[in-house]
Amino acid sequence: MRAFEGQFSDNKPIRRSLEEKRRLLAELEQTLAGMKSHTSPSLRESIKSRIAELKADIGAKR
Repeated sequence: MRAFEGQFSDNKPIRRSLEEKRRLLAELEQTLAGMKSHTSPSLRESIKSRIAELKADIGAKR
């Protein structure tokens, strides 16, 4: 089946409001803080890079 316009499978970035970005940032920081010591380094780096992206994006919006 083909995707129709506006469907999540359009492979387009999800647009988030500033409040949603702040909530996601807080959630990711909480997730990072709660990770166990045996969590893979690549997962930690992935979350850290996403946090940095969100902080930069929120800082640019101010």
